[in-house]
Amino acid sequence: MSLIVKNPGPLTTVQDAGRFGHQSEGIRPAGVMDTAAFAAANRLVGNAGDEAVLEMTFLGATLTFSADTWFALTGAAMPATLDGAPVERYTPVKAAAGQTLACGLAASGCRGYLAVRGGIDMPLVMGSRSTDRSARLGGFEGRALKAGDELPTRPDDGWTPTPLRCAPPVYTGAIEVRAIPGPQDDYFTAAGLETFFSTPYEVSTDSDRMGVRLEGAAVESVRGTDIVSDGIVFGSVQVPSGGKPIVLMADHQTTGGYAKIATVLSLDLPLLAQARPGDTVRFRRITAEEAQALYITR
Repeated sequence: MSLIVKNPGPLTTVQDAGRFGHQSEGIRPAGVMDTAAFAAANRLVGNAGDEAVLEMTFLGATLTFSADTWFALTGAAMPATLDGAPVERYTPVKAAAGQTLACGLAASGCRGYLAVRGGIDMPLVMGSRSTDRSARLGGFEGRALKAGDELPTRPDDGWTPTPLRCAPPVYTGAIEVRAIPGPQDDYFTAAGLETFFSTPYEVSTDSDRMGVRLEGAAVESVRGTDIVSDGIVFGSVQVPSGGKPIVLMADHQTTGGYAKIATVLSLDLPLLAQARPGDTVRFRRITAEEAQALYITR
């Protein structure tokens, strides 16, 4: 069976948890931006945790199912219909062969996820089905989807849903994320650290899957922020020479040459994944020990 793309929206890609173990070769992980919405979508249709899904940005896709299957929509509040009938988010829905799912403009949040029973069955590239558009790796020909693309999915296996449901998250324009100082927080003055952890920043229109760029008070450094390039992770907060922080996201580079003032708690990255231009972001300081305890008890 397959999903036939009628209208892909501005940016829809195939993504899974990411492509790991290859940063030493210059290959970035890619993968979904909102790991919580991704996990929920797969869980709702009974998939293993890492089946590939569609990630839709701001405006959802319109697709036709070639065979009967179950699907679920999570993430951004994109109104959706199946052959004109409203579709509820965060619940499994049965589609019949020939039916068309149309996802609209996000009312809140910015990234929506579509999971189908069995997953989007694209070939594995370096252990992942995720799309890296810059390297043209994985997903559907290493690119965003276009009208007419046909995405293979696995056949109906007779699965039926459990009563499991997830409450849709509420996205607001005021975001607070927890962050651990470092690894190069010593490159910043006490005043600079106070600025970073006490003032609100605004999400820039230049933000994308590589990084959430922030506008606001410049973070004061001791003697500049250039460093010998070292490794980057999802959630690293770089501060370039202009002093405006950038939170590096799923499509982050493998290494970077600017000091990293902090690292955002992985549990809070989904909030940034759904941030829209103009939203405000505040950083709350926590310790590594607190972050580990939160992760264990999540």
